[in-house]
Amino acid sequence: MTQAPPAADRASARRHDREIVSLALPALGALVAEPLFVMADSAIVGHLGTPQLAGLGVAATLLTTGVNVFVFLAYGTTAAVARRLGAGDLSAAIRQGMDGIWLALLLGAVVVAAVLPAAPALVDAFGTSDTASPYAVTYLRISALGIPAMLVVLAATGVLRGLQDTRTPLYVAVGGFSANAVLNVVLVYGAGLGIAGSAWGTVLAQCAMAAVYLTVVVRGARRYGASLRPDAAGIRASGRAGVPLLVRTLSLRAVLVIATAVAARLGDAEVAAHQIVLTLWTLLALALDAIAIAGQAIIGRYLGAGDAAGARAACRRMVRWGVVSGVVLGVVLVAVRPLLLPLFTPDTSVHDRLTPALLVVAVTAPVAGVVFVLDGVLLGAGDGPYLAWAMLLTLVLFAPVALAVPALGGGLTALWWAVGGLAMAVRLVTLWLRARSGRWIVTGAVRA
Repeated sequence: MTQAPPAADRASARRHDREIVSLALPALGALVAEPLFVMADSAIVGHLGTPQLAGLGVAATLLTTGVNVFVFLAYGTTAAVARRLGAGDLSAAIRQGMDGIWLALLLGAVVVAAVLPAAPALVDAFGTSDTASPYAVTYLRISALGIPAMLVVLAATGVLRGLQDTRTPLYVAVGGFSANAVLNVVLVYGAGLGIAGSAWGTVLAQCAMAAVYLTVVVRGARRYGASLRPDAAGIRASGRAGVPLLVRTLSLRAVLVIATAVAARLGDAEVAAHQIVLTLWTLLALALDAIAIAGQAIIGRYLGAGDAAGARAACRRMVRWGVVSGVVLGVVLVAVRPLLLPLFTPDTSVHDRLTPALLVVAVTAPVAGVVFVLDGVLLGAGDGPYLAWAMLLTLVLFAPVALAVPALGGGLTALWWAVGGLAMAVRLVTLWLRARSGRWIVTGAVRA
């Protein structure tokens, strides 16, 4: 096989770059809009009083954790729809997406039925104070009614990403955030509903977002003759494909929960600094995840079209994007660090612990960039079982090391070397080996 001339290589690279940017930038905007929901609620409820804000904090944590567990509705749907699109069957692509949406509705109904009666017990499990507990229960029970809509938003977002459309999710996310903020002000203060008004505002905003998504998907289904009726076999297939992704997500969440639990054992200053580092790491992760989302959509489309060479080339290009993005974000984090610290806290003891931990995040950012990209590539290829085992291995290796940090006299910096160094290194090795093996490259409209 003759090697492509340099000019052809450059043209191919530019084509991949345009695809990545056109998908990643809107995806980043939509990703950033999600935490803005909670921030808006916190800012508005915070003026009601400390117990209300504390109650919101507990309830919002429970709600977002419960919803994010089902993020496979977006990831799995993106890969499946992109494959069908690549194969040139738009009707089947949208039909595949409808299976994911029906699964989201079913899961949402089950979660609501479980959360409503269990809300007091869930709030108590967090050790919530007697003054904050009633507000947390109120917010959780009302906002839980919006969970089916939230899961539909996840699945429908996956449909559009699979169709190579990340702009519509951006517009819907911005509109939903704006509506949420307005509804919160009107219902909390105008209608005098207090924290219940904030919860109802979130429910209404999420339902409106789901309605917009469903309108877009239904129009596409009618245009291309795709059935809108629930298909039991298709729903079961979506559920089976989601199981390994659920295991992957739970394992990843466990890593972060263990890290926070260990930080809490190190002391108040350490856990305060850890929370700040985790917040900034999450923002960095959102930026890198945008490239991963582009990877899911692009890789799925290439494999669906039977273009294994195109999938490999796109993977290589996205890895470079991951490295460069990680380096840039790490440098920016170091540069703005002196400005960030006073914004979060004036406590110098927290600053002392925060600075070296942030440097760890900055140094390991290029590794994180590659990890996120390869994760997106394998998600786009529908390689869920491997991702589940790889993340479980990461958890098994990370947990004893992290738990040993206090016993060995380590501090927050050591803990973040375990998070950003060990955990990310294990993920890098497992994902890189899989990517090099080529076993993820399974072409066709459906991954066999």
